[in-house]
Amino acid sequence: MPNNPADDSEPLPAPTALPGPAHVWQYPAHNLLAWQPQGVMDDELLDEIGEWLCRIEKAAAPEKRFVDFSRLTEVAVRTNHLFEFARKRAEQFTGIATVKSALFSKDWVGFGIARMYESLMRGTPIDARPFRDRVTAAIWLDVPAEILKLEDKPAPLR
Repeated sequence: MPNNPADDSEPLPAPTALPGPAHVWQYPAHNLLAWQPQGVMDDELLDEIGEWLCRIEKAAAPEKRFVDFSRLTEVAVRTNHLFEFARKRAEQFTGIATVKSALFSKDWVGFGIARMYESLMRGTPIDARPFRDRVTAAIWLDVPAEILKLEDKPAPLR
């Protein structure tokens, strides 16, 4: 746990690659799973990540998640689909320990989706919070801010 998440003077632990969607990093040293969807965020992509998360959570759920919407070119998620996705995620998470999910977007549309998801997840074990800057998200997640840039390359699967 970093004393100062904005301090990047210490070397960072290398992330590992995971089977599943592209652009996913796992940082076991920080119990963090990070995803940076790219291109169009639509209902299908949202469902794919939800199904993948279910598989990961059955094995060993990381306590912290970071989703970076900065590489999206378009958001085409239907509002009613987001409601259904949130309901399904809440049901799937019944009885599992609380997880922190930081949702990062500088874009207002992505940030709006993150705010809506936050409100839909209230009262569930998924503590979702929207963020407009990485340092604040890092402080909330208690991880080094440098990690949330997602610029490192994951180690290959073994």
